Amino acid sequence: MSRILLLAAGGLARETASSIADTGDHEVVGMLDDSPALQGVLVAGVRVLGGIDLAAGRSELLLVCAGNGQIRRGIVHRLRMLGVGPERYAGHVSRSASIGARCSLGPGSIVLPGCVLTCDVRIGAHVVLMPRVVLTHDNHLGDYATLAAGVVLGGGTRIGAAAYLGMNASVRQDLDVGDGAILGMGAVLLQDQPANCTWAGNPAHRLGPAPCNTSNMQRHALAETAGER
Repeated sequence: MSRILLLAAGGLARETASSIADTGDHEVVGMLDDSPALQGVLVAGVRVLGGIDLAAGRSELLLVCAGNGQIRRGIVHRLRMLGVGPERYAGHVSRSASIGARCSLGPGSIVLPGCVLTCDVRIGAHVVLMPRVVLTHDNHLGDYATLAAGVVLGGGTRIGAAAYLGMNASVRQDLDVGDGAILGMGAVLLQDQPANCTWAGNPAHRLGPAPCNTSNMQRHALAETAGER
């Protein structure tokens, strides 16, 4: 059993710690978070040992548990500058997840309880699948993508890097969701979604007058109005 540190001590870290305890694939020896208010505090029974940069000077494996893919990417980049390579990142797959033939998961990815990967699914690095996500044949998820609880993808769907799909969203087969795109909760996507756009509804459509190259802050504000963050 490998010793592991969870980075970013929020809700996803608590969910991941619980799933790890149930699955028994790692020993969580601490969390790291930059919030001064969390230093020394127990989170889900695990102590916050210090800021995230401490990971560079320790020997344990790491698992980035920020719920936002853009933030996960920022943490990994920051630690890369401190000499932390991809070999330091562990992954976690819940024991109640179903992983079919010829599926692959990149380093640092998290698959929470009840997820189903049928076959020939490729998942990049630092991807998060919340509970009961269903991925079908030939799905491809880019690095840092986040799929919230209950998302369902039809076969051959491709999800871009750092894209976010809200709870219970569904995507028709053979579609592309672009890098950094946000799909609102309960949305039904029936056509390709461009990069860096926020879409919602049934059928899903672009929200509001904001252009597709809107900033991350603007996109997350739109996501909050759609109720999916």
